[in-house]
Amino acid sequence: MNEELYDYVLAHANPPTDEISERLAATTVERFGELASMNIGIDQGRFLAMLVAITGARTIVEVGTFTGMSALWMARALPDDGQLICFDITDRYLATAREAWAAAGVDDRIDVRIGPAGEGLATLPGDLRIDMAFVDADKTGYAGYLDQLLPRMSERGVIAVDNVLWSGGVVEASDESEATVALRAFNDMVASRAGVEAVMLPVGDGVTLIRRTG
Repeated sequence: MNEELYDYVLAHANPPTDEISERLAATTVERFGELASMNIGIDQGRFLAMLVAITGARTIVEVGTFTGMSALWMARALPDDGQLICFDITDRYLATAREAWAAAGVDDRIDVRIGPAGEGLATLPGDLRIDMAFVDADKTGYAGYLDQLLPRMSERGVIAVDNVLWSGGVVEASDESEATVALRAFNDMVASRAGVEAVMLPVGDGVTLIRRTG
């Protein structure tokens, strides 16, 4: 999608602007420079928020939070008694995230847990049922996160996995970087895995939606 078409997509959302997310995007650039590219765009934020609303999710797990953009969109779509559990490897970006969450009035819905996500997921209560999960962390860990999340998903639960197109790297034969190789293997595994239904969408940098069927 070229810039002109992307601007057209943004202009035809309803409402077309979002002050808090735009301020968070700008603040992330100011404080963290090129790392700001790790944030999702406003189009993907709206997509995640609509998924929360459509599924009626009350419990969400996020793997990889950065400055809190995706968490902001999902938390705002939760009901007042909903909860979003976020796992991130570092608290370096947490203050920036909390500023935005507080401005949106959703800080009390978000529980951030710092440390390796795999270890954190393993500590979740056995009876916890997750209605929606968003995975946007280290690409080499994707397969493991999926294995941990799937058994915990509610009957209609959905997992959204980000960056599955990797700026086209997944189809560039010359790209043999660790993350790219891991994403190719993950995408192939999901496409052939029994007991799940999956669809890959060209939203943002590619999002795969996965739900358990068996």
